[in-house]
Amino acid sequence: MKPFAAALLIVLLPGAAMDAAQSKSAVPFQIVEATIPEMQAAMKEGRVTSRDLVLSHLARIAIYEDRLNAVVAINPRALAEAEERDRERSEGRVRGPLHGIPVALKDNVHTTDMPTTGGALAFEGFHPSYDATLTRNLREAGAIIIAKTVLTELANWVASGMPGNYNAIAGYGMNPYDPRRDPREATADGRPALSTGGSSSGIGTAASFWAANVGTETSGSILSPANQNMLAAVKPTVGRVSRYGVIPITADQDTAGPMARTVTDAAILLGVLESASPDANDPATTRCTPPRDRDYTRFLNASALQGARIGIPRAFFYDKLTPPGEKEGRGGLDADRTRVMEEAIAVLREKGAVLVDPVEIPSIVSAEASSNFLSFGTCSGLENAKGKDAGCSVILKYGMKRDFNLWLASLGAPAPVKTLTELRLWNVAHQKAGAIKYGQAQLDISDEMDVAMDRARYTADREKDLLLSATQGIDAVMKEHNLDALLFPGASGAAIAAKPGYPTVIVPFGFAPNAPTPAFPEGFEAKPTPLGVSFTGLACSEPSLLALGYAFEQATRKRVAPDSVR
Repeated sequence: MKPFAAALLIVLLPGAAMDAAQSKSAVPFQIVEATIPEMQAAMKEGRVTSRDLVLSHLARIAIYEDRLNAVVAINPRALAEAEERDRERSEGRVRGPLHGIPVALKDNVHTTDMPTTGGALAFEGFHPSYDATLTRNLREAGAIIIAKTVLTELANWVASGMPGNYNAIAGYGMNPYDPRRDPREATADGRPALSTGGSSSGIGTAASFWAANVGTETSGSILSPANQNMLAAVKPTVGRVSRYGVIPITADQDTAGPMARTVTDAAILLGVLESASPDANDPATTRCTPPRDRDYTRFLNASALQGARIGIPRAFFYDKLTPPGEKEGRGGLDADRTRVMEEAIAVLREKGAVLVDPVEIPSIVSAEASSNFLSFGTCSGLENAKGKDAGCSVILKYGMKRDFNLWLASLGAPAPVKTLTELRLWNVAHQKAGAIKYGQAQLDISDEMDVAMDRARYTADREKDLLLSATQGIDAVMKEHNLDALLFPGASGAAIAAKPGYPTVIVPFGFAPNAPTPAFPEGFEAKPTPLGVSFTGLACSEPSLLALGYAFEQATRKRVAPDSVR
């Protein structure tokens, strides 16, 4: 048992029992699957306090954390902060819709009162001198930052082949929909049998350890874990939420965003994460104009699907496609996932959406490799080191060298390492202590980039990325067909939307078999994996995407809590 989990059991559970016994309500408030509006209503009516909510969530962490490994650190002042919010409420001051609500942050978001490590052993116990802008926004809105979540180390830009939600400090996060370890001989290193998704973690939100959490994404790391943990989430337009105080990969694609159990909760959290005016520390925050009062719930309309034009990009995302110059087909859905998506499409049709099916994304179906998105992937791993990277985009490895060193410089003298080079050397020197279990190929290929000398290559690749993903990609297909959104299975559209920084809203919907290759051994009955649906649009289209996602959610209501933590 983790030390903090054992301590929570000893200290909190007697208090929780006493609080329940003294509750004004005959029926104790149930936090499992409770929404933010339900929590707010209960506090307003005096049925529960913020302290009660925090205490109950801490108790769940104490009971289930050893099974799930969702937490890197607990806020030692969480209860005290909850009591402060309760005093403010009693005095008539409610800061907003997150007042007194427990939320969690991915452990690459700066918090001065808890360590910010990115899961990297070199940063274990490190407290930055400043909060992230989004952290400050949450505190000012009255939210209780109860914990830091597990993540893939440095947002999954350390090693190629590192399992999702693994890091050197906390180990492996487990999926609450099947919290068992992979029994296959080749992968029996402690990783989960059911993937937890990308580098953000949806584990604790799915398990009701807190009301919602903040993830970050460079390419798929909000959408993928939301999909795998049956969550609603928003991957915002890059620049919608300030990245100041968030450990970077590349400013070209990085964003933070909300992960929650309902679209309403995700909309509430997005409004708080976004600043009222541009952040001087992040020039990208001038890109989108916030809605009035930063209130995204005003766009939530159960009838929003009526008349909405939604495109179904069949090639590659639903059906296999052989890119130019290749012999084998790529992408596509198996029969079970096809069935789930056809059910989702039927719901959209029933609710009055105008389905344009199929639509072809020009850069996906292009017969020329030079203009095909699938033929120009992201440089990754030692096979794409300098001299071997002519056919891929250097944006992530160049951005990591440029932006990670800038972030390290912002930490000042207390930074445990001062450059990416120093981090790589530190990791090598501390391998026996647990650093770089899966190597550090991504850091290696990033550090070999020269920010000045390689700028021309970076600029050319950035232009090509935007051409293939936006101009000849999402922009082209949406403008040709006058679409409100594209519908992608799960997180499959993450990569093409990530390069131009376009937004996506994902909604829980169904399940499909967890049947990897190679197969699980005989006798291991894998539980099914969640599969959501994603609505993707052009820059700054979060209001309309949230409306579509909410209408779909209300028409289906398919999210179910994981059995392992009920």
